[in-house]
Amino acid sequence: GGGMVGTACVAAARLGARVGYVGTAGNDLAADIKLRSFREAGVDLSHLVVRDHAEPHVVIVYVDEETGERAFSGLRDFDVAPLRASEIDRDYITSARYLHLDSFHTEAAIQAAKWMHEAGKLVSLDASKTDGGPVPERLLPLIPLTDILICGSGFGLSLTGKRDIWEAGRAMLALGPRIVVQTEGEDGSYTTTAGESFHTPAFKVNVVDTTGAGDVFHGAYLVGLLHGWDLRTTALFATATAALECTKLGGRRAIPTYDEVIIFLHERGISIA
Repeated sequence: GGGMVGTACVAAARLGARVGYVGTAGNDLAADIKLRSFREAGVDLSHLVVRDHAEPHVVIVYVDEETGERAFSGLRDFDVAPLRASEIDRDYITSARYLHLDSFHTEAAIQAAKWMHEAGKLVSLDASKTDGGPVPERLLPLIPLTDILICGSGFGLSLTGKRDIWEAGRAMLALGPRIVVQTEGEDGSYTTTAGESFHTPAFKVNVVDTTGAGDVFHGAYLVGLLHGWDLRTTALFATATAALECTKLGGRRAIPTYDEVIIFLHERGISIA
């Protein structure tokens, strides 16, 4: 529950970070299920806004245990109001070192991002993937307010018109972000900054379920930055975390702990901590 940012929050918390989630929830069983994984991971929900109606956005993922093939079903009530800027707490938001956003609650997200920059803090954005389709309009005003843009397959092409992944990365930097990370599944990730560009290969693992892998990458990436690691080490850590998440069924249930990631890397001759 909680969408892309929600899974990133749970991942970061399981990896040892102090995390708070700001968003909305309904008052029904679906909402209870949505919030359970937050509480189990120790995510602070003190600034969650509870609406007096059923959970408006529910997606169920079915995974074939033998093949890993997935099917999605869902429902969404488009008449339900998103989180408003007037419902978020500036002091709480800016107490964080990083603010992680996705394409939901745009009004509140824009305000929160502005507050973070005024406080000298950093904003990351999960731009998801487009697979060559158009970029959602609600994302566009967030990009200039973003310091760390992490996007999935096709997003760079859709946003910039550049087919070359490095050219797309440089074009996205020109829109405002300081760091652009383009994730490409089994092809790994491509990082672009003003000072360097590099590719981080994916780890070879027995893939069982890829549900939430990108979101887990985002949460782990922020944990790497919190540790003060350089971008290559941070990308490596996030890649390892996402790889481990893919080796078990269950989305958030499969998110590894910090120690499990360090052991995974150590077994491959890599030491980062």
